Amino acid sequence: MSSTIFTAPQYDPAKDKRRNRRIFTIILVVLVLASLVWYFRYWPEEHLVNQFFSALEQKNYDQAYALWMADKGWKQHPDKYSTYPLTDFVRDWGPSGEWGPIRSHKVEWAGKPKGGASGVIVVVTVNERVDPKANIWVESKDKTMTFSPYVTR
Repeated sequence: MSSTIFTAPQYDPAKDKRRNRRIFTIILVVLVLASLVWYFRYWPEEHLVNQFFSALEQKNYDQAYALWMADKGWKQHPDKYSTYPLTDFVRDWGPSGEWGPIRSHKVEWAGKPKGGASGVIVVVTVNERVDPKANIWVESKDKTMTFSPYVTR
């Protein structure tokens, strides 16, 4: 028997089920990936701040300063950082600084301020102090750090 325009192929429910499963699986995978990207969107900045505080805990001020300035080779051109030299950095972050000797830290959260910004605020609990928390600003384009101009709680 020849097929004509008026004769439809036999309906195969299994084929339809497979197609629906594929569509559902693709949608689910896309949603999961989008959720992961959204959840970890500030991971690079959080990781950088975590490395910074780990260096401070180890009293490795040279490494912490290199992370703060986003320049591993800062010792080759210290005059470039004359506005915030290592001595001032150690005064701020060393044992006599606001936080005292840094023994522990926990990155609490990170986010961008409302209205958009060029960087990310990373909030850190230092030495298990409830208040105040360290608010670190990480500039997105070059990963330099500074004290956040925004105060968070």
